[in-house]
Parts: sequence; structure tokens; C-alpha cells
Amino acid sequence: MFLHRLAYALLALPRAGKRILALCVDIALCVLTTWLAFYLRLGEWPWPLGAMSPQMSEMRPHHAALLAIVLAAPIFVRYGFYRAIFRYTGATAVRAICMAMLLYGALFAAIILLVGLPGIPRTIGIIQPLTLFVAVTLSRLLARYWLGGLYIRQSARAVLPKVLVYGAGDAGRRLTEALAHNIEMRVIGFLDDDVSLHGHTLNHLPVYNPARLPELVGRLEIRAVLLAMPRLERARRNEILARMAAVHVAVRSLPSLTELAQGKAGIADLHEPDIDDLLGRAPVAPDPQLLSRNITGKVVLVTGAGGSIGSELCRQILTLAPAALLLLEQSEFALYRIHHALVAQYGETMRIVPLLGSVCDAARLAEIMSAFPVKTIYHAAAYKHVPLVEDNPAEGLKNNVLGTLIAAQAALAHGVADFVLISTDKAVRPTSVMGASKRLAEMVLQALAARKDLQGGIRFCMVRFGNVLGSSGSVVPRFRQQIRAGGPITLTHPEVSRYFMSIPEAAQLVIQAGSMASQGQGGDVFVLDMGEPVKILHLAQRMVALSGLSVQDAAHPDGDIRIDVTGLRPGEKLHEELLISDNPERTAHPRIMRARERFLPWSELETHLAHLQVALDARDIPRLRQLLAITGIHNPDATAGAPRSQ
Repeated sequence: MFLHRLAYALLALPRAGKRILALCVDIALCVLTTWLAFYLRLGEWPWPLGAMSPQMSEMRPHHAALLAIVLAAPIFVRYGFYRAIFRYTGATAVRAICMAMLLYGALFAAIILLVGLPGIPRTIGIIQPLTLFVAVTLSRLLARYWLGGLYIRQSARAVLPKVLVYGAGDAGRRLTEALAHNIEMRVIGFLDDDVSLHGHTLNHLPVYNPARLPELVGRLEIRAVLLAMPRLERARRNEILARMAAVHVAVRSLPSLTELAQGKAGIADLHEPDIDDLLGRAPVAPDPQLLSRNITGKVVLVTGAGGSIGSELCRQILTLAPAALLLLEQSEFALYRIHHALVAQYGETMRIVPLLGSVCDAARLAEIMSAFPVKTIYHAAAYKHVPLVEDNPAEGLKNNVLGTLIAAQAALAHGVADFVLISTDKAVRPTSVMGASKRLAEMVLQALAARKDLQGGIRFCMVRFGNVLGSSGSVVPRFRQQIRAGGPITLTHPEVSRYFMSIPEAAQLVIQAGSMASQGQGGDVFVLDMGEPVKILHLAQRMVALSGLSVQDAAHPDGDIRIDVTGLRPGEKLHEELLISDNPERTAHPRIMRARERFLPWSELETHLAHLQVALDARDIPRLRQLLAITGIHNPDATAGAPRSQ
């Protein structure tokens, strides 16, 4: 460890200092090899290395050493021994050393042998040049193998992107240690809010005031800031991210210390800020009783288990100790992926059953519910991409409407206690086929729940919310991919806005809302309070800034990423809404509201569904659109104004 620190200290010297040090080493070698030559010639060390015998008292080794220095120093300088000290190796170096030592040996031997100096045996003229040649060669080899590798690594690290670690606490210290040998970036200091740390060093790295970040980015050429604050409050974290975005420096979050220590993640897992950070608000802590009420000790079925919400529901459910979790998915690949991930995480501690099938297959659903005593169903299976469903309206209506009806009827027939539909804000005053299909699916459950002959058995409810950040249809992964590709970012309209929520928070709220429905008569429409709508343009701009880049526009023609406006797609709104009526009721949970919305009674809705089935069988698309308009839930010509207040 001492030699390692010494090597880095030597490499840290300025070039002039390294040259002077190397010259001093060679001078010392001249003296030592002269003493060695006298020992080899006389069999005893001259003073001060040995005692002064009568024979040795007549010798003049210091004269020979002085002669060696006077001859060697200018020759070594002339042959470039000190131009590239630590890299001076290889065939070129050996030739230079040989040439220099031949000249030195010839001059030294000529003076000692031909001229002669008192007190210096003539054989010293032969022995000393040979020993000096060996000593100089070995010193260069030692420098090559001791310092050469470090020099190369240090030179390579000097050109690595420079980064700062935000947070000089225990997490920051451990992460800088983990990054010490990273080949992709170089940590050159810390940022920390603690004033007492400013101006000090930690792990030999300076600690800076975060207020100096704009100056540091320019002066030190900082490329990124790594966040190492695992316990920081959300509000403060958002302030820091806003500061990073203002100076256009890339921001990266690191794996947790636990994952690093357990080897589950490495520094290669550096990622962009968590999607939650883009929300600008902190999730509400879940209620453990609401989470467990419909899950713990029960058989739970999740339809659409391979989707964004369905897969997260599965993860959340398994933490609540169900008797069994059934994964229903029509995509083989999606089912394999979620089943493999869940088994890898939970192993054999949970009963996880993968089931291929469609919610439109009544026989398959009956088979599943006959084989397993299902008590709770989370119905997440749906086609949700507005443009795709607009181009494939028959399949969208069949899957979203009739699939919900078939699943609900199977649940009724097999003693399921709770049925929770995952709905969307696009079901409110829909202008797209997808939104209309989801509103019609809601009405199916509302109408079934209101039937007098069904009360006292199953409890139906639906949970309506907006976009989830990071889902397959979310703009966030698309924007990230476009930023990595160098742009442009495609935006449908500069004024478009959406409600956003993280996938884990949405899944937790879905589970809790479903538990609230079990306390009433069912048929509830729960709406998640998603905060203020987010303007998509602002989201894109923030993502660009947090990537360390700038937006290219009229005011900044030299920016990095261009944002192109492509125009609203068919069925797309400028602004989404979460409520049809303006009379939501608060519940015991601060983020869950109960909506009271009108619906068609089952006797009337059943007729519309029968007509819908006939049109689907005939693939009569104009008739399908007409039926949606008749129900009063689909208005493709509607325009969306500002978001409605909640």
C-alpha cells in the first residue's frame, strides 16, 4: 500500500520535478556503482560503506565517483534519458542506453587506464562502466514495471469524463471508492449542502459548495453529477434536480449501497434520474390494512399480467403474501418474462401460476376459476394505445368491452369476492375508440353491480387514473430513446398535457382502492388524485436538461436536441380529465376519490351490448362507431379545453 501511494505521488510530480528526480537517481547510481567497483576489485568496501584498512586508506573512490558524475550527467542528458522518464522503455530505450554507456565507458576507461588517477586502480575503468550500465538498465526496467502501468492508467483516466458526486456522506464516500477504478468516468470532487465540509477534502477529493456548480461545470469541464443521497426528501431532491437542469449537466443516480454490496448491481448500472423524480411530488405512504385486505391469504388473479400495470400489480401482490397468484396473459413472451422475473425474485416461497389465455375466451376463464378458488381479480387486460385501437376498432372493443363482460360473468359464476377494473382518464368524455371502450367497460361493471339479483355476492369497482411514467405507451421511454439518438424529440402539440403517476404508486393505489370497494355495495368508480397535469413540452425540456444537453430552438440555434411538433393524432386530446361529473367524494385515503357517475341500467345496456356483438361478428366498423355514439359516450369531434379541476 505504501509503495502504491508512493508511485501515485511520484506520478503526480510536475514534469520538471520528475526529470530532476531521475537525474538525482542516476547521480546516486554513479556513486554506488563506483563503491561497488572498488569492492569487486579490492574485496572490501571503501569508506563510508566499510572500515578504512591500510590498503583502502590509499584509495580515492570519491575522485572516481566525481569523475563518473561529471561524465555521465551530460551524456545522459544528451541521449534523452529524461525526456519521457516513465515511458522510456523498449527497443529504442535499450539502444539509447547502450549508445550512451558505450560513450561513457570509453571516456571513463580512457581517463582511468590511459591517463591514470592516483588512488584509483586501472581495473576500475572497466568494472565501474559495466556495473553502471547494469544499474541504469535495471532502474529503467523498475520504472517501467512499477510506474509504467500506473502511468498508462493515470493518463487514460485523465481523459475520462469528469463527474462530481452530490453527497459527501457515507453513501458518497463508498460510491467514490467503488468508482476509483472505473474506466468510464473520473470523480474529481464532491458537492454537499453542509457548509462545514466546504473547502475540505474527503477521500483525497475536494468538497465544493453546490452554489458553485455553474462555475465548476465551466472551469473543471464537469460532464455529470452523480446523486448519492438515498434518504433525501423528495422536495429537496427536486430542488437539486432543478439546479442541475439549469446548468445543463447530466444527472445520474447510482444503485443502492445494498445492491452494490450484495453484487446485485454495479457501477455499470448508473441510470438516469428515477422516473418518480420527473413528477415533482412525493408519493403518499400506503395503508398496510388496505393493501392486505383483498390479498393476504387469498388466491388472486391478474389479467394482462405481462403489461406495465399488470406486472407491477403482480410484484406488489406478492409482497402481501397471497395464497396463490395467477398470471393470465395472452402474449406468450410477456407471460414468460413476468413469470421468470417473479420466480427469480421470490423463488419457491410463493405459488405463482402462469396461465396463457384471453379474457375473451369464456371457456378458458371458466376452466381457470374452476381449478382455483379465486377470490380477487385485478382486470388489467386491455388494448390501451389510442392510435392502434383507432386503426383496429373492432379488436379494441372486443378485448376491452366484451373481455371485461366475459371476465365479470365468469367471476359472478365462480364465487369471486372482488373484481377491480383498471380504467383510464381517456374514458372521460372520450374522443377515441379506446377511451370509449374503457368507459363502456366501466358501465358494464356499474350496471352489473346495480342488479338487485346480484347484490350480496361479488363487489365490482373500477379505478381510473392517467398515464403512468415508464409504461410501454408512456412518452418517457420514447423521449429517452430519442435523446440518446441525438433527437429530434417528437411532440404532437406544444400545449398537450397529461396526468402522470409512477407505476409502483399507481399499483399500490389500485390495490387500496379495491379494498375500499369491499366495504360498500360495489359499483364504485375510484379516481386517483394525480396532482397537477404535466405539460409534455416541459417534461421533454426537463429530460433534455437532465441529460446534460440543451434544446435547439429559435432562441438557441446551437442547441443539442430539436423538438418537432407532429400534430395531434386521431382521437387524441390536448388535455385529459379524470372526472365526468364535478362531485367527487373524498375517501379515507388522501389520493383516492370516489366518483358518482351516471350509467345505463343493465336492461338497457344489455341491448346495446348485443348489438355491439352483432356488429363485431360482422366486422361492421361504421356500425360499431354508430353504436358508440348512440350510447352517448363517444364524441370524436369533441375538443378538449383546459383540464377540469378536481
